[in-house]
Amino acid sequence: MRKALFITIITLASFSQNKAYAQTVDIYRDSVIQLYGVIMTADSLKAIPFASVLVDKKGRGTITNNDGVFSIAVNKGETITFSCVGFKNRTILIPAKLEGNQYSVIQLMVNDTNFLPATILKARPSRAQFERDFVNAKVDDDMYETARKNTSMSQKRIILSSLPYDGKEAVGASLTQQATKYYYSGQLPPMNILNPSAWRSFINAWKRGDYKSKK
Repeated sequence: MRKALFITIITLASFSQNKAYAQTVDIYRDSVIQLYGVIMTADSLKAIPFASVLVDKKGRGTITNNDGVFSIAVNKGETITFSCVGFKNRTILIPAKLEGNQYSVIQLMVNDTNFLPATILKARPSRAQFERDFVNAKVDDDMYETARKNTSMSQKRIILSSLPYDGKEAVGASLTQQATKYYYSGQLPPMNILNPSAWRSFINAWKRGDYKSKK
């Protein structure tokens, strides 16, 4: 008796599960439709080949054939976007309460105007003009030449003169100024115009080219 009751319960549970699965499959099948149609130009009604037909936010789609015809399986309630280079995008919404499993559409595309910059045509340069421009063309330095210029003494002096003091240098400069002020307190500091050491430093700097204009 118990065995027969157990078999009956298992049979009823299996039947209910199969019925629920069948209903789910029927609902899914009812939501899927076959979307087909043709994409043409709005002004001349010419077929647009290789236009894109994309389902928004789903990552799937198709393209039209040489006659502008397409066919794709979509769900009811989804949004479809038609796009092609040179035309404005168009979007349609598949009705959620659509009856049946087929939906046809004739989509007309409008030209998208693009303004391109003007093209300037020039005459072909002569041999003399080419040689002149080739000789006067500035070629960028390679890495070794750039490194050599950056490590030269004149370049180092320019960089050092433009860089601000760090903490240690600022304290040292302040202490030096205070020491000089206290050293010459109550008297005029000496004028370097009569200092041979200052003249020697000036002449050496002039020979090195420190006072030449840097371009």
